[in-house]
Amino acid sequence: MSQLPVDELNALATGSHGATFAVLGSHPIDNNTTTVRTFQPKAAQVDLIDANNTAHPMNKVHDDGIFELTISRPLPQYVLRCRRDEYQWDTHDPYALPSLLGDMDRHLFSEGNHYELHKQLGSKVCENQGLSGVQFAVWAPNAQRVSVVGEFNEWDGRMHTMRKHPSSGLWDIFIPGLVSGTLYKFEIMGAGGNLLPLKHDPFAPYFEQPPGNASIVFDSQFEWSDASHMEARVGANPLRQPISIYEVHAGSWQRNVNGDSLTYRELAETLIPYAVDGGFTHIELLPITEHPLTASWGYQPIGMFAPTSRFGSPDDFRYFVDCCHNAGLGVIMDWVPAHFPSDEHGLARFDGTALFEHEDPRQGFHKDWNTLIFNYGRNEVSNYLISNALYWIQEFHLDGLRVDAVASMLYLDYSRDDGEWIPNEHGGNHNLAAIEFLKRMNEAVHLAGGITFAEESTSFPQVSHPTYDGGLGFTFKWNMGWMHDTLEYFQKDPAYRQYHQDNLTFGLLYAFSENFQLPFSHDEVVHGKGSLLEKMPGDDWQKRANLRALLAMMYTYPGKKLLFMGCEFGQYTEWAHDGSVHWDLLFNGGHAGIKKLVTDLNHLYQKNPALHSSDCDQAGFDWIDCDDASHSVISYQRRSAVNDDHVVVVCNFTPVVRTGYRVGFPDVGVWNEVLNSDAADYAGSGLGHGGAVQTSGQPWHGQPDSVELTLPPLSVLVFAK
Repeated sequence: MSQLPVDELNALATGSHGATFAVLGSHPIDNNTTTVRTFQPKAAQVDLIDANNTAHPMNKVHDDGIFELTISRPLPQYVLRCRRDEYQWDTHDPYALPSLLGDMDRHLFSEGNHYELHKQLGSKVCENQGLSGVQFAVWAPNAQRVSVVGEFNEWDGRMHTMRKHPSSGLWDIFIPGLVSGTLYKFEIMGAGGNLLPLKHDPFAPYFEQPPGNASIVFDSQFEWSDASHMEARVGANPLRQPISIYEVHAGSWQRNVNGDSLTYRELAETLIPYAVDGGFTHIELLPITEHPLTASWGYQPIGMFAPTSRFGSPDDFRYFVDCCHNAGLGVIMDWVPAHFPSDEHGLARFDGTALFEHEDPRQGFHKDWNTLIFNYGRNEVSNYLISNALYWIQEFHLDGLRVDAVASMLYLDYSRDDGEWIPNEHGGNHNLAAIEFLKRMNEAVHLAGGITFAEESTSFPQVSHPTYDGGLGFTFKWNMGWMHDTLEYFQKDPAYRQYHQDNLTFGLLYAFSENFQLPFSHDEVVHGKGSLLEKMPGDDWQKRANLRALLAMMYTYPGKKLLFMGCEFGQYTEWAHDGSVHWDLLFNGGHAGIKKLVTDLNHLYQKNPALHSSDCDQAGFDWIDCDDASHSVISYQRRSAVNDDHVVVVCNFTPVVRTGYRVGFPDVGVWNEVLNSDAADYAGSGLGHGGAVQTSGQPWHGQPDSVELTLPPLSVLVFAK
């Protein structure tokens, strides 16, 4: 007869016992007597094998497979030998092993200050009491019972029920014998005794490829070789550095001969040399965190700690980043902490309650995207996200994060009508918890050596100002106003541009209020918006000339640069996630010319401090003339923040050639035409100066000297002294 009451035995057998570590495993009765209890539903007989290799038959005390033995000696370690018919297997008892979760880990997690959660939660290959296996830990404070299930226990939630730490809501168990590559999920019983759909691990580093969704134990064996890159970014000032980003959707950048997306390792062999040859400084990947729906482009993440397995393993992604760094490229990832999908195997009502999200849909549901909003005011949730941001910076050596949909996080009434949102404690519409979270996240990422970019489209103040100065702490903010105004201008027929000159000039009124990045991103070439080339007016020649002028202006305008794949050579059609960039266009001289221009712009931007060191500095820009709207001509100068270099930029946004056009220059002497977007090399008309120009000694436009120029049609000229 068992020492346990029948109702406890029945609870063990049915999987409804919420404190299995209190009854299973080894429990001393006194100094000389120990009771061992195990649940082995597949076994007909179980023997306890002690340290002397002596077998002690255990008593079956419940028909469903509960065995018990009271032995008159302490048991430091033992093995359970199970038998059924002709089958026999040995197993170590996970309920005889101590927790690997420390008191400090649990305390820091509860107060929201554990920034290395990935080292404690999730699944980890490690040792416990000299035994190798896998440690599992998960947060489910309102669950009655949590179990790890997988092929190793035939997905039976009664077999490996976890130990609860009530003060933190964490559950853990160490299962001896499991190895890297093991598939698993969590079976969770809600507080009311109801079994939830099987859940994935919120901290899983690896997942089955869709449509599978099991988490996978992964023990990284990767050895980094990018020490010089990692050292160089310590103490670097990104505001003074050239940053020209090639934005890429990994699944559709290029396809192999079978029409499949390239793997991380194949991208390392193809994408990296292409980006280097194109003169870009960084590659930015649309979200590669695991996501269930390919058509979401990664913007509905379900595995925040896992690179998507569509393209390979976590170490394959590490290899890609390592190769980027060794080729001189930084790597930025699009990161999505604004929301998560409601898939039942994910974070939604993870323990049967609104755990990661809000209970009230007025706070916790995005009706635009049918997704759930993180509860940033909950310590454990903000801790989850901050530790995730650091995970990508530290474990995968990413150089930065582009944070998606920041505006939706900042405002409680984002895309909501009256009555559909709840004001903050002051009666306002700012999400104070999200604001505090973003500040802490930015501080942590910067301290770890990373940079951050905010995709934020409103007038929220000081997005890219330091937190100590009242800002949100982002390194950079996307300049959405510049992007919209500039594209609106370029989409006009040149005959009407004279009436819209303010589209070009208005942006300079606020250009230095933030540390801006100029984005021509994926969002501008999807959903019927057309490609950049398709937006341009005129015939094919004029479309390409307009696009070349647009890109040349972008590279000479204050702000860091971002260009989505395909835009660098003027793809005709908008982006399709299930296709590929139209590489065949590079055999066309007009498109090859656009590609060469972008390459030359990137190199010019990097080599000339006047074009990058003062991107975020008011002292680095001056209009020469912005008032000649009747001719749609503007001119300006850029100055270096680190030396005396400066350049003059002259733009003609009509298809009319203007000869003898006088422009003021800030210094006397010979100036070199270092770039002409209408050059023959770029499939332009070839008009221009093709070399040096000499100032005339005549002051003009408030400048001490001037030059009479020939302005090619739809062109940008850049002169350096």
